Amino acid sequence: MTRTLAEWLSYQEQVNVRSIELGLDRVRAVWERMGAPATARRVITVGGTNGKGSTVALLEAMLTAAGLHVGSFTSPHLTEYNERVRINGVNADDASLVASFERIEAARGAGPNGAGTYEEIRLTYFEFGTLAALDLFARADLDVAILEVGLGGRLDAVNIIDADVSVVTTVDLDHMDWLGSDRDSIGREKAGIARAGRPVIVGELDPPVGLLDALIASGAEIRRAGIDFTVERLGPGWRWQHRDGLAMALPDPALAAPVQYANAATAIAALHALFADDASITPKDLFAAASLGLRSVRVPARLQSLGGDPAVIVDVGHNPQAARALAEWLDAQPGSRVYAVYGALSDKDVAGVMAALGSRIDHWHLAGLDRDTPRGLTAAWLAERLGKTLPQASFDVHTDVATALAAARAAAHSGERILAFGSFFVASTVIAEAANKPALPD
Repeated sequence: MTRTLAEWLSYQEQVNVRSIELGLDRVRAVWERMGAPATARRVITVGGTNGKGSTVALLEAMLTAAGLHVGSFTSPHLTEYNERVRINGVNADDASLVASFERIEAARGAGPNGAGTYEEIRLTYFEFGTLAALDLFARADLDVAILEVGLGGRLDAVNIIDADVSVVTTVDLDHMDWLGSDRDSIGREKAGIARAGRPVIVGELDPPVGLLDALIASGAEIRRAGIDFTVERLGPGWRWQHRDGLAMALPDPALAAPVQYANAATAIAALHALFADDASITPKDLFAAASLGLRSVRVPARLQSLGGDPAVIVDVGHNPQAARALAEWLDAQPGSRVYAVYGALSDKDVAGVMAALGSRIDHWHLAGLDRDTPRGLTAAWLAERLGKTLPQASFDVHTDVATALAAARAAAHSGERILAFGSFFVASTVIAEAANKPALPD
């Protein structure tokens, strides 16, 4: 009996009781049973704490503008699972994903009534999705596959594929239970996607020593922001320059946040490295692709304006580094009251996020996520933490995101701003509400 996509996703959550189980042996073994075909003629793997999704979107837009066939794998999704796998700008359809899951199920050794051809291998929900993306990419005759790391890098499922170019956008404190308690430890984990003799792009101006030491030890060719390539804001526009002399005067990114210039510069550096030995892609071609991609790129929930008055802005910023980027953006906006709709998961540095935004938020609408996921924090817990971090903060508590958003809309006046952020669960609910459709489960 064939399962629907929704049934497959529910089944995958039951196959392995652990939602996260880092390690490459199991997922690599299943991929090898599937024949381990080449996913594309070239592969870019993108890791980092923040900026991964935007960098993937920028790469996808630029490569598409160059006329290439491109696949991208990202996570998590916002409104539908199909968003995770895109081929030539189109989300994978249900039938393709279901067919891929069936092939994965056979390869992991789970046959009817448990009578599989192989000894059965457990996979996590994320590992099923990673293998599905690789499988669909291998069948699509792609020029370039872009793979976003889910967690860390060294032991993340996408790391079974050797990238031609790897990218580490930023390193900050997040997922510390899994990756380590400081930037050096986390950086060493993220360095694991680099390969000896192949370029790795470091997008952060001040990366931790642990990252750089691990990259040196890997034998990868390190290319750093601020050293090998630079950004100069011109207003309007900006200038990207490589130490080899290549320079481009480019349009501003369509994505709103100031940090997107760094993400765009990192994406261009990755493409510069990817096509360094390809005479068919000239510097003029790269300039044209970068210019078109910067104008056309779209990625949801990265300071995405949903319109209205008061305006609703949604962002998936969920750690202190992302909160600092939000603060920088707010500082550049015309003065008006800001109402936050905020919800968080239990493994996040909530106090760090609150402290980074500080007095920029005039009133907090704290939303419980405990009904959405076992990892979700209650609004009461958030209120307690807010009281300790920002004792003068004004706030209300709400059982869920929808209730918090409704309260913020009722409180805010014309010309004011509602900023909904903190988790993909927050962003999903707010975007779905704007589209007048129910949010889908994770």
